[in-house]
Amino acid sequence: MRRVFPCLVLALATAGCSVGPDYRPPSYAALAVPAGYSVPAAPSREDLTRWWRRFDDPVLGELVEQASAANTDVAQAVARLRQAREALVQSRANLLPSLSGNAGYSRSETLRGGGQTITLPDGTVQNIGGGGGANNFSVGGSASYQLGLFGEVRRTVEASRAQYEASGFDYAAALLTVQQEVARNYVLARLYQVQLANARASLALQDDNLEIAGFRLQAGLVSSLDQEQARQQRAQTAASIPTLEQQYNAAVSRLGVLTAQAPGALKPLLAAVRPIPTGTPPAGIGIPADVLRQRPDVRAAERALAAATAQIGVAAAALYPNFAFTGNINARANSVGSLLDTVTGGLFAGLTQAIFNGGRLRSQVRGQEAAADAALAAYKGIVLTALEDVENAVVALDTAQRRERELTIAYQAAGNAALLSREQYRSGLTDFTTLSQQEATLLTSRNSAAQARADEATALVQLFAALGGGWDAATVPEAPPRAAAAPTLLQPAPTNGNP
Repeated sequence: MRRVFPCLVLALATAGCSVGPDYRPPSYAALAVPAGYSVPAAPSREDLTRWWRRFDDPVLGELVEQASAANTDVAQAVARLRQAREALVQSRANLLPSLSGNAGYSRSETLRGGGQTITLPDGTVQNIGGGGGANNFSVGGSASYQLGLFGEVRRTVEASRAQYEASGFDYAAALLTVQQEVARNYVLARLYQVQLANARASLALQDDNLEIAGFRLQAGLVSSLDQEQARQQRAQTAASIPTLEQQYNAAVSRLGVLTAQAPGALKPLLAAVRPIPTGTPPAGIGIPADVLRQRPDVRAAERALAAATAQIGVAAAALYPNFAFTGNINARANSVGSLLDTVTGGLFAGLTQAIFNGGRLRSQVRGQEAAADAALAAYKGIVLTALEDVENAVVALDTAQRRERELTIAYQAAGNAALLSREQYRSGLTDFTTLSQQEATLLTSRNSAAQARADEATALVQLFAALGGGWDAATVPEAPPRAAAAPTLLQPAPTNGNP
């Protein structure tokens, strides 16, 4: 026993050594992140945590918040986050000794023999005092501990912690995706409502045109060609209505599923026609480094890289000796009262070292190094994609705004031209073909103007998502308590490194 403790002290003194590379997050310079965007963008950045409030549409806000709390994809991300937390708990448990206890009781009986014999006066032999038994009580405990001389346990904990944080950012990324999808489908639903209203208004005008053409035909002022053209135009407009109704129903159904409800559950809420939402664009989008810190997918990729780097140390530690010790203590007696009269114990400590394994262990190290290289490449790719998303969203919003202005002018001009053609046809100053063309142009211009407004709203949603809006980037998502339905964002974000 005296020789074991010096060995144990020596092992503890050397336990601080951890093989494998120490992780350092790549700098933005190493990732070739530019200082600014190639498109005009103000350097200041606004708070976009609740970006949907910028649309000033209470129905949209209600749907986004409901989906954030109940969406099934978000619930799956929460479950994965909880799994990652438990994996971290299990990894940390390996830093501590493992203790176990045991207790037992047994009784033995002599079923035959073992007694005394006597000879009776009649000469017969009889066994007396036969049988008997004994009690046996035992209690004991054991302990085991794997020290991890070269940091395999600590590297495993490091990897588990990084994976847990990555799962938190994956949850935030899923949350942002759901928010964006809800807003996009809400804009589509309102667009289809506007287009349905446009089609029905045009259908009412074309009913009137058909009536006018019939009167003029009866008066002998025009041929039946006008009446047939009017019938054709009305039928084409009427045929577009079922398609728009189907598209509207699909958007509403999608919103129901996104909010974890039945597909038709939101029809009463959206039945009242509202205009296409118009939002307030951010005054500035910040520099690329700000956006990368705000994007949860970028931060999840960085944490995945940290986990892959730690796994190199786990694999490398298998090349070095492994130290473990076990101990036990036991007591046995024939009665409970004397159980502690005699106590025995033992302690064993030993080192194991892989000598020959056909190169398997070194191959595992190289495999983990390749996995870390892949994680670094994935991190770089996600960084570049994030910057691409911002630039595309800025251009898309600017393009949509310019198109909306021009198409509004075109719609106003088409309305004036259709009104003049209508008056001239009533007066017999123009033919029905001209009126039909002008009214078809008016319907197209109405729908194009509505589509441009929807495109502008969708581009703004796209910009909010590209900037990482929809969550508080100053926090790291943590797994909720077991009884909770959604994670809380409580832990302050790390300040070291790029993320």
